[in-house]
Order: sequence, then structure tokens, then C-alpha cells
Amino acid sequence: MTITFDDFLKVDIRVATITRAEPFPEARKPAIKLWLDLGEMGSRRSSAQITRHYDPAALVGKQVLCVVNFPPRQIGPVLSEVLVLGVPDPEGEIVLIRPDLNVPNGGRLY
Repeated sequence: MTITFDDFLKVDIRVATITRAEPFPEARKPAIKLWLDLGEMGSRRSSAQITRHYDPAALVGKQVLCVVNFPPRQIGPVLSEVLVLGVPDPEGEIVLIRPDLNVPNGGRLY
């Protein structure tokens, strides 16, 4: 299936810095709760199943890409407000997508 560039632009993908990360033991699958700084867009929360490759303390200060225009989703006691993006490694465990240089929070992917 092909899409137009206008279709692509409907997905609002932004850069955010992780300001806080904690284990999420209440989740059905192992996950980490994330607090993200999106610059002028403010702060948002998310839950990510990234426990295989990431320690919560080591995530603080890292920049990630996330979709900001999906509706919020309740995951146990956490309202996930953005979808943090990643790709599977050979075993299917998620590896985060991150810019290789620091860029302004809230910057849009084009």
C-alpha cells in the first residue's frame, strides 16, 4: 500500500527528552513509565515495553521520537499520552529510535 506525503504528515512525530523513567510493574508485559519533555508542547507521559535493552535510570536525558497525535490510551494506572517509537531487534525486543545529535525538544520529523 502506498500513501501520499499528505497522509504521512497526518502522523505528528516529534522529538522529546526523557525527564523521568520508572519501572512499571503493574503493566501486563514488562514496561517502563516515561515522562517526556516536548518543549513548547509541554510534558507528556508514556509507557514503553523496552525493559530488555534499557534501565530506567539510564534513559533520563535521552532524546526519543514519539507520535503525539494518537488519542491517549489507558495502560493500567497510567494514561499513555504519546507513542514512543522503536524497532524490533532480531529477537523482537524494542530498540528506541533516537536522533544521533541533540535537537530541540518538540522538533517535528519530516
